[in-house]
Amino acid sequence: MRKEDPKHLCEKMKVLFIVSEMEPLAKVGGLADVIGALSRRLSGLKCDLRVAIPFYKQVKKNLNKLKIKPKKLKESVTVCIDWLPVACNIYKLNLDRVTVYLIENDELYKRDQIYATRKGEFEDNDLRFGFLSLSSLGAAKALNFKPDIIHCHDWQGAFVPIFLKWRKHLRDDDFFKNSKIVFTVHNVSYQGTFAKDILERFGLPIYLFTPQGLELHGKANLLKGGIIYSHMVTTVSPTYAEELKKREYAYGMEAVFKWITRKSNNFVGILNGIDFNLWNPDKDPSIYENYSYARHGNKTKNKELLKKELGLEPNKSAPLLGIVSKLTEQKGIDLLIDALPQILDLGYQVVVIGKGELRYERLLRKARRRYNRNVSLTIGINDTLERRIYAGSDMFIMPSRFEPCGLGQMIALRYGSIPVVRGIGGLIDTVKDYSEDNVNGNGFIFHEFSKVSLLDALIRAISIFEKAEEWQALVKRAMKEDFSWRNSGEQYLNMYRDLLKQG
Repeated sequence: MRKEDPKHLCEKMKVLFIVSEMEPLAKVGGLADVIGALSRRLSGLKCDLRVAIPFYKQVKKNLNKLKIKPKKLKESVTVCIDWLPVACNIYKLNLDRVTVYLIENDELYKRDQIYATRKGEFEDNDLRFGFLSLSSLGAAKALNFKPDIIHCHDWQGAFVPIFLKWRKHLRDDDFFKNSKIVFTVHNVSYQGTFAKDILERFGLPIYLFTPQGLELHGKANLLKGGIIYSHMVTTVSPTYAEELKKREYAYGMEAVFKWITRKSNNFVGILNGIDFNLWNPDKDPSIYENYSYARHGNKTKNKELLKKELGLEPNKSAPLLGIVSKLTEQKGIDLLIDALPQILDLGYQVVVIGKGELRYERLLRKARRRYNRNVSLTIGINDTLERRIYAGSDMFIMPSRFEPCGLGQMIALRYGSIPVVRGIGGLIDTVKDYSEDNVNGNGFIFHEFSKVSLLDALIRAISIFEKAEEWQALVKRAMKEDFSWRNSGEQYLNMYRDLLKQG
């Protein structure tokens, strides 16, 4: 006779996300896209999923644009930080089957930016995101939402496993006794490092400041705490999970990742995905002409109209190379700028949109002035133009120093823009080199972080582009790739189930 599953595995699983960004409410980078899409996917897989995020000024603006009015709940939460009470209001809204709790404290969150200004990160980010964790847990209890899984993300959510393990009133609280903690590292370069007095501020024992606890290189490292005090640690691609055990990719955390995997498989890489409903060239209202795998001829029309809008030379034979990216060192923008004269000599035209470090913005502005009919630059975030670049580009380049997963190459494939990427992290998990495998290849890969290696990949790409029939077959193959959340969502759900079975 088949043994019955535990009751909590048969019922709708209760999952609480605690996170600093979520599309379409608040976005700085790919984290917001991941949380928005993954939460929708899990909500469709028998999960009662709730997301807690700060009620930023940006959230209020986006809700006005979306014409959504959240409900202010009668429950409020007050927590103690640095021996002082800090309170918040809780707002609730339903967004595509997902319940979202907005944590309102204007002193902490009513700012023009989410994490930082151009001068640097906000000095009180420890307070802002420590409060997010405490108030989110307090809200769950006040609303009697007892989570089976608490899934927190990056250093901003790392307070949760630390608090549940070491902050006395939470450690001893039966309400969270059976909750399993999942912690996802989206980008190891952001670690949340602070002076050791952060322990006293948040009611944590000072003896945690040791190499076996939160201390790393003389600082209290919140990312480390999230990793060592969670039941399961994930990251955003299988290759990145392996890279994080290596010195050249782990930003000083390689020993931590090696240590947590020494006895059991409690660290896995699950590939991110994209929302195929949101990213669909057949129905995208932002692009000039819709097209699909079956009728991809209109992609050429998108290229022509994009060049016209951006004032580029209307040269039909020149391949258009798209870049939608943060303008940062991580993304390899310096390598791109260094190679730009040779890229243009090969016959490419280049269109860039993004914002980031001022030095790269200045260098790109200088290049645009010099090559203004063959280089387009937009500094900032513009969703409509970004979508038009995906639709209008022949190729999409990502020369990253490191790339945990990357979403740009997945969107590019969906829109038939052939990715040219460095062979690292999630890029190598999603792009197969056409030069090595012209049956299954969907893009072009270079491995060495050098101008010579980058240009070699672009030469290989343009040589196929000049063969119209072969190129169109490659475009069709790219558009057939499935990097939706369908498979990855199932992997997260199965992981949750396995955790709960462990008791």
